[in-house]
Amino acid sequence: MFLLTCGLHVKMKGLAFLTAFLWCSSAAQDGPIRAFVVPHSHMDVGWVYTVQESMHAYAANVYSSVTEELSRDARRRFIAVEQEFFRLWWETAATDTHQRQVRQLVKEGRLEFVLGGQVMHDEAVTDLDDQILQLTEGHGFLYETFGVRPRFSWHVDPFGASATTPVLFALAGFHAHLISRVDYDLKDSLQRDKAGLQFVWRGSPSLRDQQQEIFTHVMDQFSYCSPSHLAFSNSSGFYWNGVVVFPDPPADGVYPNMSLPVTEATVQAYAQTMVDNIKLRGAWFRTDHVLWPWGCDKQFYNASVQFSNMDPLMDYINHHSQELGVTVQYATLREYFHAVHQSGLSWDVRGNEDFLPYSTEPNQAWTGFYASRNVLKGLARGASSLLRAAEALFVRYRVSLPDGPVANDWALARLRALRWAVSEVQHHDGITGTEAPRVEQMYQQHLHQAARGVEEVVAALLPLPHRGPGPATEQHVIVYNPLAWNITTVVNVTVTFPMATVFDDEGRPVAAQIQRSAQPALTYDLFVVVTLGGLQHRKYLLRLSRTPCGPGSSCGATYAPAGVRFEARGPGPAQETGRRLLPVLNDCHTLMFDQDTNLLHSITDRLGNRTVLVSQEFWEYRANGDVGAGPISDNYVFTAVAPAVRAHRAVRMEILPGRVVTEVRQTFYRWGARTLALQRYSLGPLELNTEVVLRTATALRTNRTLVTDGNGYQMMRREHRDFPNNTVARNFYPMVRAAYIEDDRSRLVLLSERAHGVSSQASGQLEVMLHRRLWNNLPWNRDYNLTLNDSSLVQPVLWLALSSLAASPRLHQRGAVELQNRPLVVASGGGVPVRPVVLPPNLHLLSLSIPGWNYSSQHACHLLHLDSGLRPQPDYERVLMRIMHLFEEGEDPEFSKPVSVDLKEVLLGVGEVRAVEERSLTGTWDVQELDRWTWNTHPGSADEGPCGPPLEGFNVTIAPKEIRTFFVHFRTSGL
Repeated sequence: MFLLTCGLHVKMKGLAFLTAFLWCSSAAQDGPIRAFVVPHSHMDVGWVYTVQESMHAYAANVYSSVTEELSRDARRRFIAVEQEFFRLWWETAATDTHQRQVRQLVKEGRLEFVLGGQVMHDEAVTDLDDQILQLTEGHGFLYETFGVRPRFSWHVDPFGASATTPVLFALAGFHAHLISRVDYDLKDSLQRDKAGLQFVWRGSPSLRDQQQEIFTHVMDQFSYCSPSHLAFSNSSGFYWNGVVVFPDPPADGVYPNMSLPVTEATVQAYAQTMVDNIKLRGAWFRTDHVLWPWGCDKQFYNASVQFSNMDPLMDYINHHSQELGVTVQYATLREYFHAVHQSGLSWDVRGNEDFLPYSTEPNQAWTGFYASRNVLKGLARGASSLLRAAEALFVRYRVSLPDGPVANDWALARLRALRWAVSEVQHHDGITGTEAPRVEQMYQQHLHQAARGVEEVVAALLPLPHRGPGPATEQHVIVYNPLAWNITTVVNVTVTFPMATVFDDEGRPVAAQIQRSAQPALTYDLFVVVTLGGLQHRKYLLRLSRTPCGPGSSCGATYAPAGVRFEARGPGPAQETGRRLLPVLNDCHTLMFDQDTNLLHSITDRLGNRTVLVSQEFWEYRANGDVGAGPISDNYVFTAVAPAVRAHRAVRMEILPGRVVTEVRQTFYRWGARTLALQRYSLGPLELNTEVVLRTATALRTNRTLVTDGNGYQMMRREHRDFPNNTVARNFYPMVRAAYIEDDRSRLVLLSERAHGVSSQASGQLEVMLHRRLWNNLPWNRDYNLTLNDSSLVQPVLWLALSSLAASPRLHQRGAVELQNRPLVVASGGGVPVRPVVLPPNLHLLSLSIPGWNYSSQHACHLLHLDSGLRPQPDYERVLMRIMHLFEEGEDPEFSKPVSVDLKEVLLGVGEVRAVEERSLTGTWDVQELDRWTWNTHPGSADEGPCGPPLEGFNVTIAPKEIRTFFVHFRTSGL
């Protein structure tokens, strides 16, 4: 059969962001197309409605009604994706009958869990740590509860696709990966290519092919929704249960926009519509197997009406399959991908490339969300860092004091609450900042509440020695290093006294510096030099005094700098700058500030002996808010309708030259932004329809090329591209941890503790979008309150460094991890000294935790336990540990080498290791039993090498960019 089709393409987020363009395609079909109808419901964990509102309005009904309807007919199927809603339903709403039915459906493979994470995480602005956390939380629940381990992804709605995600999914044991949102013009070309929408993806340039490669399916232009247009009806097509109603389901069960029932009068029209769409989709793929997703946002809350209409429609098509040229069947993802795998075709290979940024049309570049809701982005990352530190503390406590006074269940419950909150906000309409304000408030509330609980755990794990109350002018603090490296660094303790001296746990004076805080409150910043071993904490005594030390003098080991203030200066003509320069030095750099502008003028790399002209200023893009006047910016989209303009008229500067730190404070006058020591920034509230960037301009010749990190895992080269429209916005990329520009000698690096958008709009320039405040009159945005009128004050942290090309990798790879995991300062605490845990400098202890999931490491034994029906109790003996090699292959002559470690020796600081098991990324597979499908590729096949050297006793060799996961069992009292 020869098929020629033309029509209109519509792409949307849910039911909005309509984008249209014309397509025409042709394809030859040799026989009937086999369509796999995959029922699903896309359920956002947030976005416009809170989790609680969604559970009440529809989400609970999805699982109840689907479970009941699948149990009535063995032909029916359904895929369940995000685990947050399912777990809430399972634990709070599912009846005993529902639970029995679900277990049976899972055993039969008719209810399939795909992806299996707590949420469908965003791929642009999420950090590697948090992606793994939310995936592990969902997989742990599924394996403990049902003995199943997801093998397929369903990443249909994140706004662009990262090259990190397929690597992680492969390490978790997935056979295949499914994505949807890629650039509109790229998707069009992939469809015309016919072979372009399916390929084998190798996202890392360092890992062995067999470790990381994964078959990837890009959904066609109809994305994850069924066709919504019916030529014979005004209602949406194939959505017989209509459109969900908030806040309460209608009492009579009648929903708006319910499709016409399938009857003798309508079945032929429905069948022709469905068959035409299947054939159209089939023209874009190489096999005669077509994935036909049946569902969309918030569907299947009445599965009875859905299946009772689709059943006869599918029967009709199959009965007339010869004349229609199509057969249809309900299917899970496993059934579809198995059919594709069995085709035996060879597939093209996609290497270390991602699908970022993402645009839906020429003037809709979804690059704005890289910087939307900066406060939420910072809160989420801070909560994640706190969780990581507390998890390792709990492991150490539990191993050394298994019967100690801190109750295991009390501590684990609080850790689990923060795991849930951090996982939840990774949703693709969460940390992205694309949600409604009340949903942002929900995320923040969950994070704050759970973080307070974990802070209580930390305080309990680091108790004060028993003693009477000390004087009010004495304060004890514990400083904990959450990294498995020895560090010497500076921590900042906020105090209300103008003077303090500091002593370590042996009573020795500690170098410190105290100065008036830049914050409006009457507080002081006490900078303390601390030296800590890996995973080690130390106690410090602060003796406070109301008698200040004279400016520029020392009181004991504490120095009080004398600040020097410079009056406000405006930007002057270029010929009048650079004449009066003031140096600010540390061991690595000399920064020259121009007294005629109060701006940075140049940086000298003292180790590399090179000086580069460098300036830093705030600029802003003025957004259009009237849809009638042209393209707009909103939560998702950034549209530069005009070049950026300087965002200040004058700059005031104050320098506090110190012996521990030298702080440079700049106040940019017009809307009051400050930069502190070129690291800490305070911006806002912004004027309406303003998008603020920090522009770092240098003399480096970079050809507008920059390098950004992909989720904190790997660095991605970004060459500037020109487009007929919207070139500025389409050249912004996500920066989660790091970005840099370089020439043939030097590299300028920016490190960040939260996600931002970053671009290079001119040679030698690095532009970081820090904050956005927007309003527009697009009805859809106004109806759902998605205009991003964010009036908050944001305080992101950036670290800036200039170095040689040779020295830079060690600087930015370790520096990015150190910025994400700064020492934890506990206002009170004590305890006894502990032995450090130290890894080689190119390895990073990614996680050390007690998950609490209770399942046997032997799969067959676990299934037997499940059949017994006993409710599992938390397992406090099993420790989950991940170690990551930070460096790419060939990135550094020494640090890029494989490194061998003796896990028993390394972990002596925690306790005596009695057994180690190597596991898959989320811990649910023994790596020796993990068998993933092999896909034929051309040209050539995947390498034949092993998937990482196997564990031999307690010795393991970790190669560049590997993430190795282990269950560690320690010897405790009574064992």
